[in-house]
Amino acid sequence: MALPPILMIHGMWSRPSTFAQLRAELEPAGIRSAAVTLPHHDVPPGSPAPTPLGSLRIANYLSALERDAADMGETPVIMGHSMGGILAQLLAERLQPKGLILLSTAPSMQASGSATSLSTLRATWGISSRWGWWSAPTLLDEEGARFGVFNGVPEAEIRPALNELTWDSGPVLAQLAAPFLDPDKGSRVDYSKLKMPTLVITGLDDHILPAAVSRKTARLLSSAGTRVDYEEWAGVGHWLFHDAVRPRLAAAISRFMASLG
Repeated sequence: MALPPILMIHGMWSRPSTFAQLRAELEPAGIRSAAVTLPHHDVPPGSPAPTPLGSLRIANYLSALERDAADMGETPVIMGHSMGGILAQLLAERLQPKGLILLSTAPSMQASGSATSLSTLRATWGISSRWGWWSAPTLLDEEGARFGVFNGVPEAEIRPALNELTWDSGPVLAQLAAPFLDPDKGSRVDYSKLKMPTLVITGLDDHILPAAVSRKTARLLSSAGTRVDYEEWAGVGHWLFHDAVRPRLAAAISRFMASLG
């Protein structure tokens, strides 16, 4: 019996190209996948900010993801990296997939307290130090990206990854950073609905989303009776897709997918 495909959701300021090499490495194991593009994340590098990103919220991203999932023709396993991790949890509530994969996940409202750290503030200072960022498109600057996202990645792999960074929604960032101020409660997850087996992976050297976020997320899932395969990787940062780490990631995903058969 064929495994379900994986719907891959990229992180904030990222693109589906995040997953290009990983997808190729999963194919020999018979793992099919589709990497989706969140709204307005398909502008060419260096383009001006797409105006709609100043008003899009989590609910808008979720609506787009539901359409992407429907286009696959069958319910996929849902995988998300960073911001894609909280979107994956919210989408899983709606679709009830056979499995869920969370990589360096952003926090739900219930896990938001674990996201507070000086390193997160330093990584995003280029955005958060500017008045009005919460109602405008945002873009992570090179200094923040190098410190927060690409720490531990060889220089030869950092430069292409920097070039792929793109604009994202200030309102969505605000919903994640200050969920207590969000009237929509857009990042609140009903963990009682997430009963599917879940793989959670985080790097212990993650500067932008501390490992405590994934740890808290795993506890929330486990307390709801979910089977959670949880892995913390020493010496690994936020970016799990460079050559020194990606094969390990592909192997972990392959094992998890095989367990769903």
